[in-house]
Amino acid sequence: MPRAKKKERSLDLYEHIAALNSVEECCRFFDDLCAVTELRAMEQRFDVAKMLHAGKVYTAILSETGASSATVSRVNRVLNYGTGAMEEVMERVDQAKEASLPETDNSESRRTE
Repeated sequence: MPRAKKKERSLDLYEHIAALNSVEECCRFFDDLCAVTELRAMEQRFDVAKMLHAGKVYTAILSETGASSATVSRVNRVLNYGTGAMEEVMERVDQAKEASLPETDNSESRRTE
């Protein structure tokens, strides 16, 4: 039996993901597209990536996420030698969250003597 020809990457899926308007809509889209186990695996890998990005050690990541050491190693390799997109997006989200935090005015809490 001849081998199936390797399919070219279709950008259609990614165009549709990029068109999502909110986190809630994104959750619904992926709930419809993926099996629960697929989603949990992706969520776990992303949690591992965030923890590695934050400088957490393997043992803490293993205990907090329940991921295998192979998964942690694989995600670490992606962060170090991948395209850089994951870290770029994490930085963008962190910056957006920081920008949306209300600035605190500490002038009232200071005592003038």
